[in-house]
Amino acid sequence: MSGDLFEIADLVIAGAKGDEQVEAYVTHSRETQVRVYEGEVEQLSVAEGMGVGVRVVRAGRQGFAYCGTFDAESVRAAVDDARDNAAFAEPDEWAGVAEPDGVEPADLDLWRDDLLDVPTDRKVAIAVELEHALRSVDPRITGVESCDYGDSAGEVVVATTSGIRRAARTTGCELVSYALADDEDGSSQTGFGFSVGRTFDELDVDAAAADAARRATRMLGAVKPKSAKLTVVLDPWVSAQLLGIVAGTLSAEEVVKGRSLFADRVGEQVAAASVTLVEDPTDPRSWNASPIDDEGLACRRVPLIQDGVLGGFVHSGWTARRMGTASTGSAMRGGFKTTPAAGCRSVSLVPGAAAPDDLIAGIDDGVLIQEVSGLHSGVNPVSGDVSTGAQGLRIRDGAVAEPLREFTLASTVQRLLHDVVAIGSDLTWLPMSAAGITLVITDVSISGQ
Repeated sequence: MSGDLFEIADLVIAGAKGDEQVEAYVTHSRETQVRVYEGEVEQLSVAEGMGVGVRVVRAGRQGFAYCGTFDAESVRAAVDDARDNAAFAEPDEWAGVAEPDGVEPADLDLWRDDLLDVPTDRKVAIAVELEHALRSVDPRITGVESCDYGDSAGEVVVATTSGIRRAARTTGCELVSYALADDEDGSSQTGFGFSVGRTFDELDVDAAAADAARRATRMLGAVKPKSAKLTVVLDPWVSAQLLGIVAGTLSAEEVVKGRSLFADRVGEQVAAASVTLVEDPTDPRSWNASPIDDEGLACRRVPLIQDGVLGGFVHSGWTARRMGTASTGSAMRGGFKTTPAAGCRSVSLVPGAAAPDDLIAGIDDGVLIQEVSGLHSGVNPVSGDVSTGAQGLRIRDGAVAEPLREFTLASTVQRLLHDVVAIGSDLTWLPMSAAGITLVITDVSISGQ
């Protein structure tokens, strides 16, 4: 298919006139979504998508248009529309398409042909198998809210009049289960579990079921804690969400727009010395790994925080020109209907040496946070204030104790980063923009009863 996408991209570039800069962003994707309930298919969708995004830049004015088809007439019309839109755009001295920078894309193995050959009935069958496994794994599991299977196969081509002509393609699939657990006292709790892979055979039904059951059953009998200041342990699912928010504030786009708490802090100590945070879409373990960014430049490893010191931000071509630096190959889009912006795809912390159980064993009084609610809306990206609902397990004398619910975790991003005292060895790649890892943070306020 990539050859066909290049033909479409070449058609766009051929429409350039005079001194125009033109960019073609061409995508093709196939997706399957299955949801089962009580052994029957509740939802099933199989979709194929395609589209072309066109940018035209002339005399510092940028125009954008798109079409959701590869029909040649529609593609040419999108080029004309982008040109017309540029004529009415506000002048922007930093507008432009990416220029080749001499960095070659990493050779990443992210595509599995065999995923495309899996029949739909087998995809339904594995979702049914997951539901059965979840109901069987623990007698306290009394219900299954849903069991889902999903997969995607996507290809993208980026070509520009400046000489960029590159492609990338990825496949991925996942299982997700949501369990309901009850005990004899009438307490009910929910929990989720998942398994992800590049291809179908990498999915682990038993692991997804066991994870959901464990998360649900260990919260049975949960009580509301008293307010206190404690050491908290973030499990990988929670830390990934927090790190994703931190990564968002390390986009040069947010810095330029005055929405980053890290603006003007390059070279400062912004975290504990044990914290080294990197953006690396060239790591094939990452769900969002890619050899190229959405402007066609090679993705690369970008140190963000090194030994607690802020090293810099991720850049697209626009932010790099505006801030007088070079792109870090970090342009991202929400699809062919949007223009590129700087962002992180694959953030992770450099792991420590200790296993999670060993970290917990060293805590006298604390809380293991296993789930948060409303974290993204509960963080102010400018001030760094954090306020989010949470649930988890009390830690006493180095061991996990009673479950806790309905409490609020309150702090700031700055405090949380500075008060990291340990990082686990359990780097966990999740279907999101950040990898998870066990984090131990001291002196965090929780508000309960």
